[in-house]
Amino acid sequence: MKTDRIDISKVKPSAYQPLFDLHNDCKKSTLTDLEFLLIEIRASQINSCAYCIQMHVKEAIEKGEKQYRIHALPVWRDTPFFTSEEQIILAMTEEITLISNNGLPEILYKKAINTFGEEKVADIIMAICGINSWNRIGVATLLIPSPSQE
Repeated sequence: MKTDRIDISKVKPSAYQPLFDLHNDCKKSTLTDLEFLLIEIRASQINSCAYCIQMHVKEAIEKGEKQYRIHALPVWRDTPFFTSEEQIILAMTEEITLISNNGLPEILYKKAINTFGEEKVADIIMAICGINSWNRIGVATLLIPSPSQE
């Protein structure tokens, strides 16, 4: 399936670089690889970005994430598969991705600070902001996933 939408990476490559820098910074942050990927997958699901879902699910499986956990992400609150720390990260991902609904509720923010400390909370917020930017590019330009998506 081909679209006639622009390829921003070609039209405006300099605009992509700060997003790559943020992504790379987040990968070197206090987040584990799997925590970072849970953020990327869950935000991408909420934003209906098929391209990012495909890419990050593939990477998560390659890094050892269990498929049953990936499949359960949309209903994570109703499963026993995620640690209390992951539940905080997933809740933050949902609230920040849908920021116009409730903002980041104070009770969740305080729980995150008490659990992770300021540096990791900053890393979580920045990772969520980063993937939301990528999702918006993917959805706006109709990026198409491929089965191999390397």
